[in-house]
Amino acid sequence: MKRLSLLAAVVSVFALAACGSSSTEGAPTQVTVFAAASLTGTFTELGKRFEAANPGTKVTFNFGSSATLAQQITQGAPAAVFAAASPATMKTVADAGLAGTQTVFVKNKLEIAVPPDNPAKVENLKDLTDPKVKVALCAEQVPCGAAAVKALDAAGLKVTPVTLEQDVKATLTKVELGEVDAALVYKTDVIASAGKVTGIPFPEADQAVNDYPIATLKDAPALAQKFVDLVLSQQGRDVLTKAGFEAP
Repeated sequence: MKRLSLLAAVVSVFALAACGSSSTEGAPTQVTVFAAASLTGTFTELGKRFEAANPGTKVTFNFGSSATLAQQITQGAPAAVFAAASPATMKTVADAGLAGTQTVFVKNKLEIAVPPDNPAKVENLKDLTDPKVKVALCAEQVPCGAAAVKALDAAGLKVTPVTLEQDVKATLTKVELGEVDAALVYKTDVIASAGKVTGIPFPEADQAVNDYPIATLKDAPALAQKFVDLVLSQQGRDVLTKAGFEAP
């Protein structure tokens, strides 16, 4: 009987220890964020701040075309948060039943990006219709491309690009490398280029402003909502507006 009592006590102790271990070691310490390419600089900064405020946590990012990211999520990619550059790409994820509550956290609009010396002497949107001007655009199925189509339609203009890129960073790079004379990219990407390109505002951009929604995804850990809360906080908004994003 004594041996049985001792054995029961030992089993009980190990059971309690196991419960304690699972409750601490099982706590999620990583959050994976899928975000539009235009958010690369700002979200990287917010990720560092999040990790500093939550010791032991790690934020992992996947930046790219919102359309591509949405497709990856619906195909089962392990993501906890999705920040898209358009409601349409977020809708793809929501329609699959994978997105939680969506919140528009910033807006962004286009500018014409040209090399600092502007060799083609581009001054306005109409100048991009000149066949001598080499233009890069985002592909129409991605948010920056859809915005470009709206802006050009609003101006009643037709532009024939020499290249169509899959995200805004790739489009901007064409200008930075001198491979094209101009591109339609977000204002925030012009600012982020740190002088590698010059931005030219144009009035039709006001008719093609992109809303950026953010949401946690199905089965995301509580840590994911904490990251979203940071993005929506005043601290998050300060980082985003400093980079050229506009408040919703």
